[in-house]
Formats: sequence, C-alpha cells, structure tokens
Amino acid sequence: MSDRLLNPVQRTEDLENENILRPKTLSDFVGQAELRENLGIFLQAARERGEPLDHVLFAGPPGLGKTTLASIIASEMGTKMKVTSGPVLDRPSDLAGMLTNLNEGDVLFIDEIHRLNRTVEEYLYPAMEDFAIDILLESGPSARSVHLPLPRFTLVGATTRTGMLTGPLRDRFGLTFRMDPYRPEEIEIIGKRTAGILGFSLEPEASTLLGRRCRGTPRVVNRVVRRCRDVAQVLRKDSIDRMVAEKTLSILGLDELGLDEMDRRILTTLIDRFEGGPLGLSTLSAALNEDQDTIEEVYEPYLIQLGLLARTPRGRVATPAAARHLGLSVHPRSSQEMLQL
Repeated sequence: MSDRLLNPVQRTEDLENENILRPKTLSDFVGQAELRENLGIFLQAARERGEPLDHVLFAGPPGLGKTTLASIIASEMGTKMKVTSGPVLDRPSDLAGMLTNLNEGDVLFIDEIHRLNRTVEEYLYPAMEDFAIDILLESGPSARSVHLPLPRFTLVGATTRTGMLTGPLRDRFGLTFRMDPYRPEEIEIIGKRTAGILGFSLEPEASTLLGRRCRGTPRVVNRVVRRCRDVAQVLRKDSIDRMVAEKTLSILGLDELGLDEMDRRILTTLIDRFEGGPLGLSTLSAALNEDQDTIEEVYEPYLIQLGLLARTPRGRVATPAAARHLGLSVHPRSSQEMLQL
C-alpha cells in the first residue's frame, strides 16, 4: 500500500482546482487538431511582429476548452489574462473598469459573450477597433465626454450560441473558431493526463470506458476522473481500474451512452407524459422545472448528436432510439408525426 493512499491530507486544495488540470501550452492541448494548427500559425505570426493577437471568438458547447484556449493564448503571448462574463458586465462603467486596467498585449476573456447587455456591447465596439473609449462624465447640461486611449489588447469571446451574437459584434472578431465534441480516443488521452496529475494511473479498460461515456467533453472526463480518484483512494487502490471506473460512473449516474439523470428525465418526460412529442421548449422547461437556456445549451446538443432527440418546427420530439435506450414505448401517434416532420 502506498503512503499516498494512507495520507489523503496531502491532497491540497490547489490540486482540486480545475485550473491545475488545464494545459498551459498549445502543444499540450488535446483534440481540435485543425483549430490548434491554425491558431498556432496566427500566434507565431503575432509574436514575430511583436503585436497582440487579433480578437478571437470561440464557439461551441460548454466544457470543450474555450476558457483553456484563452489562457493558452495569454501564456503563448507572454501576457496576462483578465476573466469576466457577459451577464456580469451590466453597465458600461463595468466594462470601462476592466478595459482601463489592462496592460499592453493583455487578454480580456469574456465568457457567454452572447449575453452582453446591448448598451455595453456598443461601448465595446470602439475599444475593439480603435483601442479607445469615451467616458461620459456627469449628466445634463454640464455633461462632458473624456476620450481615453487603451493599450492594444486581445479580446477573446466564448459563446455557446453563435446565433445570438449581433452581426456588428461578430464581424469585429478577426479570428473565429468552432469547437466540436471530442473523439473517444481524445477523451482517453485527456483522462490519462488528468489521472496522472492527480497521482493515479488510468488502466486501459477504464480509459476505454471513460472515452465512450464522458460525452466527448473534457470537462466531464476531468470531473469523472476526479471522482474515480476518490473511489480508488477509499478502496485503497493504486490505480483506476475498470471496477473503479464502473462504480464511479454508477455513482454519478452516467449510463452506457453517457446520459446523466437530467438527460434521462428529458427523454422520459417527453415519452411518458407527452407521448413522445412534439413539445414546445417552454412547456418542457416547466415540466422539468429547469431553465430553458440550460436545456437548450447544455442537454439538447448531446441528445441530438446521439439521435435521441429531434428539434422540429412544432417542438421537441423523442426518437424511437430514445425509447429503446430507456426501455419505454413511444405512442404510435408520435412515431407517425415524426415521419411527417
């Protein structure tokens, strides 16, 4: 028995922080091969010219590494990154405070940039194009505007819903990258790396299992491996084997297709209570007591990718494949409607 297993106190809080698991350089980043190659070219060109990288937009489902890539850009350019999110920037003064505290070449990362307040968004335009902002002092007849130049910086935006970005904002990004779910073999590599950082080895059978059932998402496999570490520690194992992985997946409620409890609730609600659909998003949200944006951005993409759910003009429809997976039967009328949609 290793001393590591007998002394869990040495698991520091820093190790629990997800930032420890993030790759620090582009060469360490796994997956998104075309994106990595293209981004690497633009980073090298910017470094050779001694200029900040052009503004970058990352689009794709949650958990694929948009924040990680933003931090890698700052690391590769030898600058610092300031992090905020669209909903937090409620007033122009909030954005002004962030911008005026940047240094030359710094990266400003705005997560969920599609949720920016429209007034704040318009305030961002001259900062992105001219690297300057106009601040209005006081109000009424005595109001006056102060023109403040800004250091040249790189804005990195992340969005899960590109369609919600306004045209003027989207056009101001010089580089736009779309991120797709990872292949199982890429998830296996990420899982092995994470386990190694946590001080455990991930055995081949366990690695293959996680590769299939972690939804093609690095954030999910990192979370699962951390919990596998807990199970292995309690069971006094030096490595994460198949038994540990299966037990962990069972505890977390991830089934053979990687569906979690909410995924199954969505499909079961559609099939059992609404005859398979079609069902409007607002009605589905009310039935599940879950936010519409969360359903649409977090859960639906994976269900659609697996062919278990369909979005139609009339609403959401559970497919026969979903019924077979859950061991349920779809109402005949629902199947007929699906053929007509």
